[in-house]
Amino acid sequence: MKKIGVAILGLGTVGGGTYKILTSKKEKFINTFGTDVTVENVLEINDARIKQLNIDQSIVTKNIAEVVSNPAVDVVVEVIGGIEPAKTFIETALKHGKTVVSANKELIAKYWHEIEAVAKANDAGFYFEASCVGGVPVIRTLTESMQGNDILSIKGIINGTTNYILTKMSDEGLEFNDVLKDAQQKGYAEADPTADVDGFDAAYKLSILSSLAFNVKVPIEKVYREGIRNISKKDIEYGKEFGYELKLLAIGKRGENGIEARVHPTFIKQSHPLASVKESFNAVFITGDNVDDIMLYGKGAGDMPTASAIVSDILYSSGVAEHYYVPFVNDKNGNGVFNKDFSCKYYIRLTVKDKSGVLAQIAGVLGDNNVSIYQVIQKESLDGKAVIVVMTHTTFETAVKKAVEQLGGLKDVVEKVNALIRVE
Repeated sequence: MKKIGVAILGLGTVGGGTYKILTSKKEKFINTFGTDVTVENVLEINDARIKQLNIDQSIVTKNIAEVVSNPAVDVVVEVIGGIEPAKTFIETALKHGKTVVSANKELIAKYWHEIEAVAKANDAGFYFEASCVGGVPVIRTLTESMQGNDILSIKGIINGTTNYILTKMSDEGLEFNDVLKDAQQKGYAEADPTADVDGFDAAYKLSILSSLAFNVKVPIEKVYREGIRNISKKDIEYGKEFGYELKLLAIGKRGENGIEARVHPTFIKQSHPLASVKESFNAVFITGDNVDDIMLYGKGAGDMPTASAIVSDILYSSGVAEHYYVPFVNDKNGNGVFNKDFSCKYYIRLTVKDKSGVLAQIAGVLGDNNVSIYQVIQKESLDGKAVIVVMTHTTFETAVKKAVEQLGGLKDVVEKVNALIRVE
């Protein structure tokens, strides 16, 4: 029978969930996989948390040196989060030949190249299924189930907080700030929601997923990022009139002009599978040149779903003949061609003076910038003002942004352009 000794660094939400699974499923792992998994060490400074989980004090330490020098420890699970001391702890474990399993998407997105180099130099494994989309096995799908494909695109709802907020805004007609307060009260959003609502969390995940999908290092600096703070319920309502739902999408594509990686609010057709993903659930839609379209769906966060992915990596890493190292990751700056001027359709909302000739002015500016109008609607007219909503044909990002800047300068546009939302 194979024996695996595990050390858990941090007993927060995910660390606690990992401990619960490893201890409650111990007999199953023995009977089903012939593997005896034992928690040999726990590194935690919060004594109350240790007591809450009823952990034997004999395996508790506050010193990373005790963990890495313990010969019974084969796998170190890092669930501290943040950059430091997590990075130092991971590299220390790898230098001692320990396999490391991590859920730390920010650290991996920013320092993957350094960590992987240390792992390779010490013949140790580095696994991070839990870093992206919680319990949904998207990383293993990309690395082990898609070898017969060139992946053309990856689109995902990969942040549960923003999907919860946008779902409530769409289904209940609420404004962003009201739903954010509700999400914070229910524990879906942090007291400081910046990482989620401004798109940082999704950008970290997309950096990792698009790197794996396209076999090219996609640094976090190459990911275009835009959050949902400025989304209005009006835009969601108007989008529905065009047949669209609004989601915060993480989009990676590989085309003739290179790789594009972007996170932003996006209108998608109501018939698209991603449009039906609601509340805090996540989904990733992958298109390969041979397999065509597949979608993975499930809970993208939380203690037990994320811990499930960590435990999967623990068992998986113990069964491989040799550890796999991503070949591109040693190139710190990335070795791909990245397309900043991506193309798609666009939704534009303006408040204008309710008078003849305004629409012609708008069409003129768009036309001068090679932006073609697909559809236009005029909404309520109050106090001499009207709302114009334009849906464009596919065009380029730079052209639309230049047109929007010019539209904001028209004398009959009451305010600057109210909203610019991309459409897939």
